[in-house]
Amino acid sequence: MSMSTQELKFEAAGRRFPWMLVGLWLALGCAPEPQDFGEAALPDSAASALSTTNSMTPNGLTLNGLSLNGMSYNGLSTNGLSTNGLSTPAFSSWFNSNPASISDMVMRYLVRCAVPSGQSRTWTNPSTGSSYTWAGGLGLTPDWASGMPSTELEEQLITACLAAHVNKYGVSMQISIVGRNSKGTALPIAAGELETYSQKEAAFYGNLFRNEGVYVCKDPLLKLNSSQSTLRACSLESQIVGGSTECGPMLIWGTCGGSNSCKPDSSKQYYSTCSYNGKTYAVLSTSIRPQDIYKCGDGVCQQSESCGTGTTASSCLADCGTCE
Repeated sequence: MSMSTQELKFEAAGRRFPWMLVGLWLALGCAPEPQDFGEAALPDSAASALSTTNSMTPNGLTLNGLSLNGMSYNGLSTNGLSTNGLSTPAFSSWFNSNPASISDMVMRYLVRCAVPSGQSRTWTNPSTGSSYTWAGGLGLTPDWASGMPSTELEEQLITACLAAHVNKYGVSMQISIVGRNSKGTALPIAAGELETYSQKEAAFYGNLFRNEGVYVCKDPLLKLNSSQSTLRACSLESQIVGGSTECGPMLIWGTCGGSNSCKPDSSKQYYSTCSYNGKTYAVLSTSIRPQDIYKCGDGVCQQSESCGTGTTASSCLADCGTCE
């Protein structure tokens, strides 16, 4: 069954990003059902900027999405993220080799990372007839998004962006992503973004397409103690040590700088490169709102906290009570 140009085409995306909580089946259960968060949590100045392009995005890509088998053979790395790339048998084979909800989730975030705001990609599955539309957002790889073969730099940027969107709990919260696209152009920063997302968080790098791994290091300005936690656990765990694999396949690699040799951009707002095993990678850096770091004892049992008898996030009597 062939697809017509009417079924597979570029479409103008809606004026707002889909601030959605991603619901999907996990290896041992299922994530929460989808909820629409809208834009209410953003300051007015930032919400207005979302109708064009800026670097604030939700996150919610789960770890099983990040580690999908066949990422480098999905028909995109060679053919580009365009009508021709999506129409290849290789892409259909990759999409249908995984549960549709997970392939759809990966494509949602991949297109958001690669394609500029105001564009989208629509594809009809020849096996099922189901149609999918994925909205652009950050525009990190304009050449690849237009249909050219991917470069190694573009692969690194897509890897960093997917990793930055990973949420250990499979839920969504707003983050700020900063860095440069494959052309060296800095991602736009919305009015009020630096003030609202003032807590520097982490840097992400690696290359999933070439099986070189994916890494995250904690920003040195981030100071957490055992009573604090967040939904962004893969980059904000209070006890991060070099080489931790608790969020595998993402490798938590200590504090940015030092062994990972992360270098700040000239603007000092983000990191430009990080190294692992002697190889240097392009980087994307993230920041969050200070209020999104929770503390045991604030009276609310957050998803990142557990019951117990102590005062730590993993054993928080005051918020979550004793374990039965």
